[in-house]
Amino acid sequence: MNLIHLWRKRGLALGDSTPAYRPGYELVAEQLLEYIAQQNLRPGDRLPTEQGLAQILGASRNVTREAVKVLAAIGRLQVRRGAGIFVAASVGGLLDDELSHFRPTGMEDVRMLLDYRKVIESETARRAASHATPIEVRAIRESAESSLTAATMNDVDTFAKADAAFHDAVGAASHNVFLRASVAGVRRLASQSDVLLFHGDVPGSLEVAAHQHVAIAEAVAAGAADLAERLMVEHIGTTQSQFENKIRDRLFSPGAQPPAPEAPTS
Repeated sequence: MNLIHLWRKRGLALGDSTPAYRPGYELVAEQLLEYIAQQNLRPGDRLPTEQGLAQILGASRNVTREAVKVLAAIGRLQVRRGAGIFVAASVGGLLDDELSHFRPTGMEDVRMLLDYRKVIESETARRAASHATPIEVRAIRESAESSLTAATMNDVDTFAKADAAFHDAVGAASHNVFLRASVAGVRRLASQSDVLLFHGDVPGSLEVAAHQHVAIAEAVAAGAADLAERLMVEHIGTTQSQFENKIRDRLFSPGAQPPAPEAPTS
């Protein structure tokens, strides 16, 4: 079974009954990531030209170009002028080369990513509660409060910055550079899903997440290691539920109409 037939069978190819709110470049980006995985391409490997990819994926050259641009913007591809399109040399700082095949719009990959976050960040929170200095506690509290302020104002950009600062501050307070780097790396991978699936939207309630930040910060400040660990697991579990619901809403929204077929371009 060739790739195009496989994607059409799974409802991924352009022109199938795909909800209209999924842009064509998003579908082609998914197909391109799956092509990279199926061809077992690795960081540094060269891809076909835009025209060649368009033919392989059964898409127009314009949509393929947009898909390449967005994948380059999130760090999955590298476009070198005069040289071609390459699988990016880094996917976020984590060591496992298999992560070059992470599919940021695949439900199973997203679940595995969030499960990994639970493992890493719960232990990071536990250690932060045991080892945080007063200055580190203050940084955790301030970033948590900043996220709550941004959430109440529905300021997505400011919330995202405070959210990143909060999780990094917890990582720093663990006093383990490998845990901190792992938290940062896995969150960079998660941001790929945000870009491709939500286009600046958020998968769930900012206020719920922010209140959870504050609760974790207070547990760390109190030196309550077990509580900090449990609250972090709950926090990421909430994120997972919200994320999965958002994906289902986008993919299976009642009444969604398929997009009109795009006219081919030369």
